[in-house]
Amino acid sequence: MANPITISLRSYGHTADLKAGLIPVDGADLDFIEVVPQVHAFRRMVRAQEFAVCELAPTTYFIAKCIGHAPYTALPVFFERRFHHGGFVVREESGITEPKGLEGQRAGVRSYSGTTGVWTRGVFMNEFGMDNDRVTWVVDDEEHVTQLILPPNVEHAPPRSLSSLMASGAIQGGFLSRADKAANDGHAGLGRAGDAPETAAYRELVDDAFAKGAEWFGRTGIYPMHSLLVIRDDVLAARPGLARALYDALSENKRRHVAALMDGTAREKIDDRYRAQARVVGGDPLPYGLEANRPSLEALMRYAVQQRLILADKARPVDELFVPFD
Repeated sequence: MANPITISLRSYGHTADLKAGLIPVDGADLDFIEVVPQVHAFRRMVRAQEFAVCELAPTTYFIAKCIGHAPYTALPVFFERRFHHGGFVVREESGITEPKGLEGQRAGVRSYSGTTGVWTRGVFMNEFGMDNDRVTWVVDDEEHVTQLILPPNVEHAPPRSLSSLMASGAIQGGFLSRADKAANDGHAGLGRAGDAPETAAYRELVDDAFAKGAEWFGRTGIYPMHSLLVIRDDVLAARPGLARALYDALSENKRRHVAALMDGTAREKIDDRYRAQARVVGGDPLPYGLEANRPSLEALMRYAVQQRLILADKARPVDELFVPFD
C-alpha cells in the first residue's frame, strides 16, 4: 500500500469506527493525527497545509477558497449540526429583548469568521431584521485565514477575556460556551481557558430557540453545519480514488451511528440532541452529499457575503467548492 495519508479529524459517533480501523478506506492507509483542540488543526491546515486530509470549519474554507488561498477541496461530509436561534445571551441590565436591540451595542464573539457566529448573525439579520453593520463585534482571538480583512465594525478586545467584559458591562451580549465539547470549534463562547465558570446571570436573547429553529428549517431547508473535510489538491491529483473511498467509508460510519441513534444505543449527551433534530429534519440528523445540503451551503455563503467576510464579486457557486462525483 502507498504511504499513509495523514488526517486530522475529531472523534464523533459517526467517525469512531473509521478512526478505530473498523471501516477500511479502499486503497488507503490513514495516519490519524490528534490535535486538541481541533481549532489548532484548522489553522495548521489553512496556513501551512500540514495534513493530507483535515476537518475544517466551513466558513474558514469558504473564505480561503474565495480569496484564492486554498490548495485543497472539500468533500460533502459534515460532522456537526445544530440550529442557531439559541446560544446567544445578553445582560439582563441591557434591556435588549430582540436581535435588533443589538444595534448600537457591543457584543462579543471569539473570532468574527467563526462559523457559529456567522450562522447566528445570519439568523439575526435574515429572520429578525438586525442590521449587522450597526453592531460592534468585539473579538479576542485570531482569524484562521490571515489574509482576511475584517469589516470596520469589528474590534479586538483589550487584554481582558470576553467573559470579564460581559461581567463588567463593557459588552452587552455574546455567545455561550458550547456544552457539547466534542463539537466545540473554539470560536464562539464567552468562556476561555482559565476563566471563572459562566453563571446563569445572562438571558437567552431568543426564546423557544429550538422550536424557532425547527420552524425555520421547515420553511427554508437550512440546517447549519459546523465542519467538513478537505483534501489537499496535490493528494487528490496523486490519488484520484481517495475522495470517493473516504466519502464511502465515512458514509458507512455515519449509517451505523444513525442506526444507533434511532435504536437508542447511542448514549452520549449530544446524541439526545441529534435524536430531537432527527424528528425535525426527516430522520437523518447528519445528511451528507451536496444536493441534500445545498440550501444550507448557499445560505452560509450568502451570510458570509452579508457579513463582509467575502466580497460579493468573489463569492463562488457551492458546486465549485466540492470534489465532483460522477
